[in-house]
Amino acid sequence: MEDKINSGEGENPQNEVSRVEMRLPEEFVRFSPLQRVEHLLVMIFFIVLVITGLPQGFFETSWAAWIIMSLGGIDITRFIHRVFGILFAALAIWHLGRVTLLVLLRKARPSMIPTFKDFSDATGTLKYYLGLSEEHPKFDRYDYRQKFEYWGLMIGGIIMIVTGFILYFPVFFTELLPGVIIPVAKVVHGYEALLAFLVIIIWHMYGAHFNPDVFPFDSSIFTGKISRERMEKEHHLEYARLLRSLAKDGEDKKSTGEEKSNYV
Repeated sequence: MEDKINSGEGENPQNEVSRVEMRLPEEFVRFSPLQRVEHLLVMIFFIVLVITGLPQGFFETSWAAWIIMSLGGIDITRFIHRVFGILFAALAIWHLGRVTLLVLLRKARPSMIPTFKDFSDATGTLKYYLGLSEEHPKFDRYDYRQKFEYWGLMIGGIIMIVTGFILYFPVFFTELLPGVIIPVAKVVHGYEALLAFLVIIIWHMYGAHFNPDVFPFDSSIFTGKISRERMEKEHHLEYARLLRSLAKDGEDKKSTGEEKSNYV
């Protein structure tokens, strides 16, 4: 019996999981270099589009007039806005094409697709903070808030791109569609831009800066890494799945975070 115990045969799987956990690194690779570059580009494009776009919608105000004049006038402001709008559209097409291809080739898991669990997690979180439940929901690689923000960006981005091109080429589109499409596109483009700006300022700024768990700054999207403590707390289901996988395979090489590269 002693030889059997020492050789590891018949051992409790939980003990193996515990030993694997002790060998895990202090940080996990959460985002690939490509994902980090995409985020950086979106951030730069969004800032430029806001600075050059919102003043055009509020041109009668003093602050908008000051920004437009500081950029060199309305013609230059419009030119910059259109250039970065085209760059944003190209990045969106690239991202959607890359993700779709990876999923179709089964080289990545579509972890951003909303599920029924996301709805139950949202209600469960609300109940927890209202004191109606003692257990906080456990999240996978992405929680419902991150999925909401991602799809808000994607859907809002598509709306902005479509309406932006309609305003950029009004003659072409009015030959295909009724002329009323131009003022409709202008209204939708403006309100969607304002909504996106408010979501970033209120929702995203809190999650990335003012959330007590990451204050004053969540650097994971720039470094690509997340601490083991945050991984276990914020993405417990993914953390537990990784432990089980390592315990089953007995491969320490995956503890560097390679398992996470199979997500989009």
